[in-house]
Amino acid sequence: MAWTERDEAMWDEIMAWEQSLADVEGNDLQYTYSKWLHAAFEAIPEETSATFFYQLDNALFQMHSLLQGSQFQNEARERILTSARVFNEEVNTISDMKKLTLDQLAYLNRQQASRHRLYSLIQGGITGTGGAVPVSTDFLAMILINLRAVQITAMSYGYDPQTPFEMMASLKVFHAATLPDRLKVVGWQELLLELEEQEQSFFYQEPDQLTDTTWLEGPIKQLFKLMAITVFKNKKMSNLPLLSLAIGAGMNYRLTKTVTTYAEKYYQYRLLQEKKVDSE
Repeated sequence: MAWTERDEAMWDEIMAWEQSLADVEGNDLQYTYSKWLHAAFEAIPEETSATFFYQLDNALFQMHSLLQGSQFQNEARERILTSARVFNEEVNTISDMKKLTLDQLAYLNRQQASRHRLYSLIQGGITGTGGAVPVSTDFLAMILINLRAVQITAMSYGYDPQTPFEMMASLKVFHAATLPDRLKVVGWQELLLELEEQEQSFFYQEPDQLTDTTWLEGPIKQLFKLMAITVFKNKKMSNLPLLSLAIGAGMNYRLTKTVTTYAEKYYQYRLLQEKKVDSE
């Protein structure tokens, strides 16, 4: 397909977004927090730390696989394909999604993304009530919601996360999107570098370790959120803990908005890059 003015405009939007990632700088509090976290893990024996991160990686991979093979996800796949046939009746597989224009794909994907943001908003609101069960399951629920959001974004742009490379790619997109803000550009650059390496190799490359001390900054912030909810859950107005509800719903919504935007830019970039190569 020929490279169009609209493609050029969307490419420029992605480049501007990429630059906005590079412009983010951490403040003194964030750097202090990061140094404290690294110092805490350096005090742990190296073998214990390595085992912890290996198990964390494995847990993320298992949750990712569980979601991908679920009936819930299969129904989402069919829903995406059915919606795509409104624009092109020849769409029968996930790879056929690429027959649509980028604007059509963006429209379909943003419908799915808004749904996941709503899930996060509701999940955060329920957690904000301060109940023992919602608070204890919030972290797991947010991982599942956001992993699924990335998988759905991949499918919406014609990349099937059931294949080995795409499965790991979507997991790494989730990882990069949940890095501290100042390091999201580093995660982005690593994703693009991996794409280049994949193009030069005919074989699937075994994944490197995903999680590390730096990535843990995000999950630990979620723990701070739960602590704040616990503190403010008894401060009620009109018999509702409005402050803790706002904290839970707001932080969860913001996280999923960040993840869905990051994933959308990644898959748009890939699609445009492929189109640019084909048009040359």
